[in-house]
Amino acid sequence: MSNELQADKGWRVWWKLTRPHTLTASFAPVFLGTMIALYYTNINWLLFLAMLVACLFIQAATNMFNEYYDFARGLDSEESVGIGGAIVRNGVKPKTVMQLALLLYGLSALLGIYICYESSWMLLVVGAASMLIGYLYTGGPYPIAYTPFGEFFSGVVMGMLIVLIATFIQVGSVPNFAILLSIPSALLVAAIMLSNNIRDLEEDTKGGRKTMAILVGRKNAITILASYFIISYLWIVGLILLQIITPWTLLVILSIKKPLHAIKLFREKDNPLEVAPAMKDTALTNTIFVFLLGIGLLIGYFL
Repeated sequence: MSNELQADKGWRVWWKLTRPHTLTASFAPVFLGTMIALYYTNINWLLFLAMLVACLFIQAATNMFNEYYDFARGLDSEESVGIGGAIVRNGVKPKTVMQLALLLYGLSALLGIYICYESSWMLLVVGAASMLIGYLYTGGPYPIAYTPFGEFFSGVVMGMLIVLIATFIQVGSVPNFAILLSIPSALLVAAIMLSNNIRDLEEDTKGGRKTMAILVGRKNAITILASYFIISYLWIVGLILLQIITPWTLLVILSIKKPLHAIKLFREKDNPLEVAPAMKDTALTNTIFVFLLGIGLLIGYFL
């Protein structure tokens, strides 16, 4: 068995169960939304922290639901790539994984109540809907992850909605400025899901999934992935040319090496283990791009 697929021990079992490479999909949009809010109000950093931790808990719990239900449906094995492996490789009881996921959901709900108290109770509905989508992504009778709509839902909820909520809890409204800047964030979170589905295309086909990557074919899926990257960068350039955002946001260009490498690797390799770094680069693209976008806004605000 490859070193990447060996059983883990101690704290590594629980750390890998959270699928840490995906957690940046929560941090980056919260940071971006808060930097957008800086242009409209003074930042409540305690609210920022509560929002950040709640999103991290929801993302980790969603990953655990994924682990539980893929095991329950017989899709995961010891050889499966890209999973936490807590159940199939490390012997953790499925019930324990589910209970841990529900605990994280409970903790995020408590943080959500605090956020609503400090901002608006309307967010209870939005937050509950987001958590439900997180569960239904792999749970329920018709999991979203098994359909062509996984990229859409993950992009809208984890990429766009988190940015808008992070702005709203600070400002009390959602400026058009925030909506415009949430577009590349949504595309890059969708790219993470698409890269995962490209890597797992063969295994997902055997498991009966109907992901977008399966429906359009591997070559076209890689082209779509590349388009997500291209549009994200051009979107920022366009907003700069229209003088909507500060030229400092062009810092996002510093992240371009990651998507170029990801696309190159996906086109040259098709073995799941060999293309795993491409998925990692895709996740890093989201993190670095959105973080640099926020940093650019921060610099532009003070200058």
